[in-house]
Amino acid sequence: MRKILIIGAAVLLAAACSANTAGTTAAAPSGAEAAAPGKDATAVGFIFVGPRDDYGYNQAAYEGSQAVAKAFPDLKVLTAENVPEDDNAARVMNSMIAKGAKIIFATSYGHLDAALKVAAEHPDVAVFQQGNLITGTPPKNAGTYFGTVYEPVYLAGIAAGRATKSNKLGFVYAFPISQTLNNINAFHLGARSVNPKVQTFTVSTSSWCDPAKQAEAAANLLKQGVDVITQHQDCTATVIKTTEAAGRYTVGYHADASAIAPKGWLTGSQWNWGPLYIDMVKTARSGGFTGSKYNGNFRVGYRTGENPFVQSPYGPAVDEETKKLIEQARERLTKSSPFAGPVLDQKGEVRVLDGHVPDYEEIEKMDYFVSGVVGSLPKS
Repeated sequence: MRKILIIGAAVLLAAACSANTAGTTAAAPSGAEAAAPGKDATAVGFIFVGPRDDYGYNQAAYEGSQAVAKAFPDLKVLTAENVPEDDNAARVMNSMIAKGAKIIFATSYGHLDAALKVAAEHPDVAVFQQGNLITGTPPKNAGTYFGTVYEPVYLAGIAAGRATKSNKLGFVYAFPISQTLNNINAFHLGARSVNPKVQTFTVSTSSWCDPAKQAEAAANLLKQGVDVITQHQDCTATVIKTTEAAGRYTVGYHADASAIAPKGWLTGSQWNWGPLYIDMVKTARSGGFTGSKYNGNFRVGYRTGENPFVQSPYGPAVDEETKKLIEQARERLTKSSPFAGPVLDQKGEVRVLDGHVPDYEEIEKMDYFVSGVVGSLPKS
């Protein structure tokens, strides 16, 4: 789970959306059945854990919110940046509801508890939570959603495996949750599929966005001879700029940051939230949220639909042969998985049996590093 941030009131004020009344909670309907969640909404709220211009996770989610604004000109879109992953998130969401929002997007992994609290208080509001998982039966007005992030990360690993000269890849990540482990392992397996000699060295920052720790992590990897670095961080610019300045290759994450790495950019993975957000809003506004595919733990990838996590543009160092290999791998993933067995962990134990193709639910439970990944898992 993401670490809960402890912040002061000043930060909360910065996080609140324009004209918020923090702490205001609209009363739930009493004595009558609540309206269908989100039906006929005239406003929608989006909360982000970081700034909207982070070259990463929050920027991608913000851009998705603006796609909603463009698709529904009659819909008021409220946004709030730097919303922490604690009860303050519920206050900001409640302030949006007080301003008329009947659909809420809580876009950070650690916003789940606050999102479920808000959903319980407002049965007429559709609450979408990004990236986490609801255990047990979901409320009639809530659900989680995400793309299968590790699929395009596996493809980017192929580019890294082909580009490295030292056979040492680096991965800067935040916390050892399933999403980051999926990505680290998929990146390594993609690289190993074209270069069996590669190792992937890992560094945890214990933060989703701490530029000082990110710069230190990247510098340490570079000192070890790593010549391709990628990451799972919310803000990505620091790691990319540090790697570019050292004349090494970089693989992006969350957003297209090729502009800040004109020489070393290989490719990456980035969010295209707009189409999915738009369909989610449309579903809620029509009164069809409860019982829909979004009223639960919705995941979509190459095997099941249009993955909102897509491959980033190629950089100048990626040759045509590499592009061909990546395209062939993408086609395989429409029927298979980056984790098709056999998959071994660092100790040589078989975690995915030979011939087995794990489903999305199995992969979400991953709690180990695969063979060839260097580093130990810190305690979350």
